[in-house]
Order: sequence, then C-alpha cells, then structure tokens
Amino acid sequence: MTPSQTLYLLLDLALILGLARLLGAAARALGQPAVIGEILAGVLLGPTLLGAHFADTLFPADVRPLLSALAGVGLALFMFAVGLEIDLGVLRGGGRVTLWATTFSTVLPLGLGAGLAWLLADTHRQGPLLAFVLFFAVAMAATAFPVLARIIADRGLTRTRLGTTALTCAAITDLLVWILLAVAAAVATGEDLDWRLVLLVPYVVLMITVVRPLLRKAGGLSGRKRKRGAGFTASGASDASGASGASDASGASGESTNLVVLVLAGLLLSSACTEWLGLHYIFGAFLFGAIIPRDGHTALREGALQRMEPLSRLLLLPVYFVLAGLKVDLSELDLTDLGTLAAILVVAMAGKLLGTYVGARLGGFGRRPAAALGALLNTRGLTELVVLGIGLELGLLDGTLYSLMVVMAVATTALTGPLLTRILPTTGKNGAPAEQPAPTTPGAQEASPREAVPATDK
Repeated sequence: MTPSQTLYLLLDLALILGLARLLGAAARALGQPAVIGEILAGVLLGPTLLGAHFADTLFPADVRPLLSALAGVGLALFMFAVGLEIDLGVLRGGGRVTLWATTFSTVLPLGLGAGLAWLLADTHRQGPLLAFVLFFAVAMAATAFPVLARIIADRGLTRTRLGTTALTCAAITDLLVWILLAVAAAVATGEDLDWRLVLLVPYVVLMITVVRPLLRKAGGLSGRKRKRGAGFTASGASDASGASGASDASGASGESTNLVVLVLAGLLLSSACTEWLGLHYIFGAFLFGAIIPRDGHTALREGALQRMEPLSRLLLLPVYFVLAGLKVDLSELDLTDLGTLAAILVVAMAGKLLGTYVGARLGGFGRRPAAALGALLNTRGLTELVVLGIGLELGLLDGTLYSLMVVMAVATTALTGPLLTRILPTTGKNGAPAEQPAPTTPGAQEASPREAVPATDK
C-alpha cells in the first residue's frame, strides 16, 4: 500500500465515521433508524448531488478496494450478528397468526416481485433471466430484522403480542430470504461451480451436528472457569494481598478472550467455506451465527456481541453503507425511470402491507393490529441493502435499477414510524400502543388486550 493510499484511507475512514455518525444521530432525532442517515451520508458524498468528479476525488479508485475489504469484514460480522439474534426455535411455534402472516407476507411479495422483474427484464436485466427474476423477488420479500427489533424496542412493543409476532415473522422471513438468495447466487455464478454446491448440504449438516456441539462444550467450559475465577476474586478481595484472586480473575478474562477469538475464527472460516462453495461469504457468517448454542451457554453469545459488535456497528458497517450510497446515482433519471421507481414502490409496499394484513386477519388479529404488523414487516433497511449489494456484485442489477431499489429501501423503512403512529393510538412517552391484539383462535380463552408476553419463544 502506497503512502498516498494510506493517507486517503485514513482520511476517508475519518470522514465516513464522522458524517455517518452525524447523519445517523439526525435521523434518530427525527424518529428514524440511524441506518437511514448513514445511507444518506453515502448518497450525499456520491455523484447524485456533487457529481462523479467530486466522489472520485474524495474516494480514489485505488482506495475503494481497501474500503470495500473493510466493509466486507463488517458485513460478515453483521450477518453473524443477524444469525446470532435469530432463534431457530421460532420455527417450532408462534401460533396460527404467525403462520398465516409469515406465509402471506413472504409469498405475495415474492409473486409480485417476480412479475415486476419479468416486465423489467428487457431494460434492466443483467445475467441469467432466472437469477434476475428470483433475485428481484427476494429483494421485494426482505424484512430488516435488526432494524425492526430496534423500532419495536423504541416503541415499547417488545413484550407485546404485536411486537413478538412481528419479530417471529421477520426471523422466519429472513431465514427464507437468505436461503432463496443463496439459490439465486448459485444460478448467477454459472455451471462451473455446480459440483461444489453438492457439498453445501453436507457442510450444513457438519455445522449442526459437529461444530455446534463443540461450541456448546467450549461455552460451558468457559462459563465454569469464569464462575470459578469470580469466586476466587471474591475470596481474594478479603485477603490482605488479593494476589490469588487477581490472578484467577485475569485467567477468567483470558478464557473469555480465547472464546471470542474462537468464535471470530469460526465465522471467518465458515464465510470462506461458503465463498469456496460458490455462494456468497455472508451465508457462512449467517449460518455460523445461527448455530451458536442458546440453551444456557450465554458466554459465547455475550462475549461475541460485546467484543465484536461495537467495531462493526461504529466503523465497519458505516463504511459499507457509505460505499452503498456512493453507488447511487439519481442525477440522470428520466420519466421512464421515475415510472419504474413508482412501480417498485407500489409492488414493495402492496406486497408487504396487503400480504401481512390478510395473513394476520386470517390468523385472528383485529384490523388495527393487522395493519400495524404490516407496517412493521414493511421495514427493509439493512437487510435490503445487503441483498442489493450482493445483486450488484453478482452482476444481476444495473446501476439505475440498483439506485431505484436503494430509494425503495430507504422509503419503506422511513415510512414505518409514521405508519405506526397513524395506525395505533399511543399512550405514554415510549409510544406503547393502548391496545394489543388478543388471539381469537376458536376454543381458546381470550387474553387481555394489555397482556404482556415474552419477547422470544424459548
């Protein structure tokens, strides 16, 4: 790396960190997720407003690959955190409303997205037609689970039926989206990698049957050592010297660090494996996060989140968002492109809002809760950006369609808050709804509208 590259890399990182943080805080002050401000930071620095020459001056061509490499590491950490947050136990429960709402909120956007992709194929298709249609359908069905979880927490909905149903539906939808996106990526890569894809199923089986039990044992061993170290620390504190307690506490801290290193190395190896198999590396990171044990061994999850998430959230992910925004160019859109944008927005919102509403009503929700659930699942945010970035990387999207889809992702995410405020009457400072839906399953006992339920189905 030349001195010039080093200089621009450091300056660009400082610029990205500062501007993304500033606009993220401004977005939160307006009641919006921080990711909207971070995306807008990239758009402001890109060719849309200031022209391509300004963007190329700030981010030289020989520096962008270095930023992309950092962004790739941040994306892998983010997908690991997404897999870590998704409890696979939700597939075993959730009730009738979850089944219906998840089905309709996924199938209808997939169908409408595939239909629109077929119409846009002549003007915007890149790569194989099947891969383009499947990818576009998946992009319409995505829901941003991490952003949704933050919105639900900020609105005081975490321990309500509406909040838990939304999180469960989003978790299942996200899982289906990543599976279908893996299929689209496999189709887009061509025939030369088909033989490696045969190894995907044995790889997943190996991760679940071998790696997961080993991680459980490592987490249990580390947890016992940490408790032992805490006990020695307490006894050592009453001793005059306290040397023994300090030594054992240091050992416990070392065990925690070793565990984080183990998890970090595992997710990187898993990412490398899926990349070699012909899929995108994010699927390996997601899978590794999903298999982390949850049954009482919290050392793995807590250590990974506490040590790795701050770096990803504060620096590496903003780099990814800004680079995504830099690729957005809205300066040369014509009336045809604006018509395409309108069609994308209609299909995206109709698929999620209408599909979720119909499914929730069939599952037993009332009109307002069903509409609110649709507004929540219409959130796309980070997940949509990741999907679009993969599509651009695989050569399935042209620059114009990518820009229009990013606008859709920002718009649908920004509308979530206002739609919820409009649909649900609120009480209190935290915006918690005054009324929560009760199950109306025939034969079931009616629950209190205000009844709180656990945030997750353990």
